[in-house]
Parts: sequence; C-alpha cells; structure tokens
Amino acid sequence: MMPTQVRMPKRPDKTTTETLSGAFGFDPDESTAHFIVQVPRSNTQHVEVSEHLSWNPERITLAAHYGTERDDGQIRCRLARPKWNEIADVVRAEFNARLKREGKRPGRWKAGFNPVARLLGKELAVLMWAIEDADPATIPIAIANWQGLTPEERWWLYTMTAAATGNAISDRGRGWRKALRFALTENPVTGRHVEQSIVPEFFRLVAETPAISGEDAPPPEEPSDKPAAEDDRPSTVERETDTAEVLKPVRKTTKKSTKATGKKTTRRKKNP
Repeated sequence: MMPTQVRMPKRPDKTTTETLSGAFGFDPDESTAHFIVQVPRSNTQHVEVSEHLSWNPERITLAAHYGTERDDGQIRCRLARPKWNEIADVVRAEFNARLKREGKRPGRWKAGFNPVARLLGKELAVLMWAIEDADPATIPIAIANWQGLTPEERWWLYTMTAAATGNAISDRGRGWRKALRFALTENPVTGRHVEQSIVPEFFRLVAETPAISGEDAPPPEEPSDKPAAEDDRPSTVERETDTAEVLKPVRKTTKKSTKATGKKTTRRKKNP
C-alpha cells in the first residue's frame, strides 16, 4: 500500500510578502478584488490608483492599464504627489481606526505598490477625484467634507462616478468627476442630522441633470408666433407653491349632525 502524500500549503514568495506588507485590509484569501495605490519614489511623479478584480502578485507591475475595454486593472485616478501628501496621513489614520475596530492589522503607505481592500479603495478614489483638479487651498475643505460622509455614501458616490466617468485620463474633469470636486470643495456636508438621506440630495439632482449624467438633453421647444387659443389659456393665474405647502395634509371638513350637536342649523335664503 502506497503511503498517501500530504500536500503542504504553498508558502507565499518574497514578492507576495513584500507587496502585502502594510496592506490596508486586503487579504487575497478572503477576496481577490482590491485596489492598488502605486506611490512613486520621486516627488515629481503622480500617484496612481487602479481597481483590480483578480490577484496575481507576479504580474502586479503589468496589471494596471489606462484602457477602457477591460475593467480589471483599470487606473481610476492619477494624483499629483503634493496633493497626495496632503491626504495620505488623514486617509491612513481613518482606515486604520476602522481596521482596528474589525480586529485587523493596520496598514501603511510605502513607495511602490500598496494593496487596499476594495471598499476602502472606493472611498479613497472619491477623495482623490474630488481634489485632482481642485485648488490646493481647498483640500482641507474636501477632507473635512469627505470625513463627514458615511462609508455607504462614499461607496455609492464611487459606483455612480466610476460607471459614468471612471477612467483616469479620458474622463477627467467631466460629469460626476466635476460634480465631486464642487460638492466636496464647496458644498458643506458636515454637521448633517442622522435622519437625513444617506445619499446627498446634491447628487440626486446631479444624476437627473443631463449635462452631468451624460444623457442627451431634450431639444428646446421652438417658439411659436401663433397666439394661444382661448380654450388653451389658463383660467387662473399660476403661482409658485412652496414644498411644505404641497406636502401639507388637507383637512377634510365634515358636517356635524343635529343630533350630535343638539343645535339646529338654518340656511339663509339667497336674495333673488
């Protein structure tokens, strides 16, 4: 009888160990989907963030691309190194605080390739998109507003932005990317009440705006010199109605019977 061979688990090679060292919540044994933050050694080069659906540490240097035909490995954002330096410590501190609550090891930024868990990578991309074309003086405002968003809000914003304008090069400064810049650098979202909607109303309006969402706007109606017919003209003067007035419940009036009140009602006759 031949002895059965026991296969020992394959040990991660040096490349895998170095790449995963200091990762922010990413464990390839749990999920292969992740983000890669490539931090160059030179301060004159851009920091690039790419989204990946598969994990192959041996091809990590070749996995990222600028194309739009394949989602796996697509570079989502390129950020100037000085702007990255402004947000790196803030993002690291927030991510590590959440990882600590989940009982996971903290991460750290290093020169080279930094794996980030997919959900955290989405949140990072939202902040980077907001400041990629913004005035550096507004970065503290963007950080404060980004911190005022819940993780669920950041994930939603990433999903909407990546679907419409998710390419680092061809979609820069357009549509949702542009809306993110204005929202986080000019529109305060901190200090909101807990019962407010998870999705900021600003972005609900943006989604319905053709100029931002990318949809074709309906053609404007051509003015007509023909006067409106008498039957088509409104019989009453239209006025603007406040939202609170529209939502105000209408009270129904009920006639009280004579038996309930004990009083008799008399009707006045109209003069002919």
